[in-house]
Amino acid sequence: MIRYIIVVLSLAVGIGTASAKKQQVEKMYMFGMAAAFTDTIVHFTNIQIVDSAWIDSKTNFLQDRDIYSNQLRTFLRDKQQAPNRTCIVFYSTKREKLEKKYQKMRRLYGKDKHGVEHFDVRYIMDSDFKFQPVKQKEEEKQDE
Repeated sequence: MIRYIIVVLSLAVGIGTASAKKQQVEKMYMFGMAAAFTDTIVHFTNIQIVDSAWIDSKTNFLQDRDIYSNQLRTFLRDKQQAPNRTCIVFYSTKREKLEKKYQKMRRLYGKDKHGVEHFDVRYIMDSDFKFQPVKQKEEEKQDE
């Protein structure tokens, strides 16, 4: 009986720790947003297409989200003289779904119902900044 319990528990632990597989998608739509706690300036990129992005096959989370947000952070620091920004990347494989999120975020940081602007919203043009695809390391590809 004890042997049976140990086998069942070890199987349960093994199943719970199994890693999800990475899956490559041909097109990922994404936009970035950056803000700081020290001022009211908020930056937005346009919705962009990133080729060959990787997602977690179980959760559909974008792999290397931190690298994409660091691309935006580096651009703002180096080209816009806007250091110490908190950068967020929003993404989806469906453009329509991401456009709804984009509009929602723009409304959130735009004028309020009385027409008052509380934030200085600045848009980053595609000609100035473009998200670059993140290449997967060779050993990570072999783990699949």
